[in-house]
Amino acid sequence: MRALTLAAFADEVAPLARAGDAVTAARETALRLPRLLANASLLAPEQRQANDESYTQHLLYVDPEGAFSVVALVWKPGQSTPVHDHVAWCVVGVYEGEELETRYRIETGEGGRRLVPTGAARHVRGEVVWLVPGGEGDVHRVSNPADRTAISIHVYGADIGRLGTSIRMRYPLPEAAS
Repeated sequence: MRALTLAAFADEVAPLARAGDAVTAARETALRLPRLLANASLLAPEQRQANDESYTQHLLYVDPEGAFSVVALVWKPGQSTPVHDHVAWCVVGVYEGEELETRYRIETGEGGRRLVPTGAARHVRGEVVWLVPGGEGDVHRVSNPADRTAISIHVYGADIGRLGTSIRMRYPLPEAAS
């Protein structure tokens, strides 16, 4: 597989993201992301830096029209996101290490809304997953279960430079998972 530069990847994704169909953009971007993940020199040393407090987001690229962004997330062992959903479609590929993704569904009952875990999956280097808001897996939590740093590349169908984050809403962890 021939690796892509970030610029070449952005050129391939731009027409998909700008077309406005979230499912097609996510699915087709997911097919292209492994070639970007194969680029061993994708990240500069400062884009590999982690933070002791929380996972770290490094903005790599924002489409000039704001249709999509490419971000590197760096995770120290044990770090995780809150349970959250997204403002836009998202494609994630593991660049180094591994990640654990726990997915949830929201149930509404007499006691109000609650999160119910629906499954978990470990993703390793080179694996790619995608989601669209309101679809299966849009509510999830991602963590680094390993004993070394993990890095993932995220492509969001939004201008993360302007928004600052892809997270639409955070949810409290179910009590059994706290």
